[in-house]
Amino acid sequence: MATQLSILTVDHNQRNLELLGQFLHKAGYETIPLSTLEDFDQILPQVDSLGMALVDVSGFDRSIWDYCEQLSAHEVPLLILSPPQLKSIRQESLAHGAQDVLFKPLVLKEFLGLIRSMIRDPQNG
Repeated sequence: MATQLSILTVDHNQRNLELLGQFLHKAGYETIPLSTLEDFDQILPQVDSLGMALVDVSGFDRSIWDYCEQLSAHEVPLLILSPPQLKSIRQESLAHGAQDVLFKPLVLKEFLGLIRSMIRDPQNG
C-alpha cells in the first residue's frame, strides 16, 4: 500500500484544530496540526510530506498569506477555511495560491469531497 501524505491543518483556535484533526483521522487521514505562524516556519522545510493544507485564516494577521504563497510555490494544494462574514476572502485566497475556499459552518460531505479531489497522490508526487 502506498504511503499517504499528511494534511497540514492550520487554525488559531486550538479546539477547532483538535476537532478538525479528529474528523480527518476518522476519515482515514493523518494530520499535522499548527496553531501559530512560528509552527508554520518549522514545517515549511518538510512540505514534500504534505498532501495538502487546510488553513483557517481567521485569527491570524496578514502574514498568513505569505505562508499560503509558500505552500502554493511548493505545489501543496491549499484549501482556505473562513467564517461566513468574510465573503471578500475568496478573491484574496485565490490570489495567494488557494485552490478553493469553504465558509463555515462546513458541510462535511462537501468538505471530504474537496479533500479527496485536492490531496496530492504520493504516486504522482
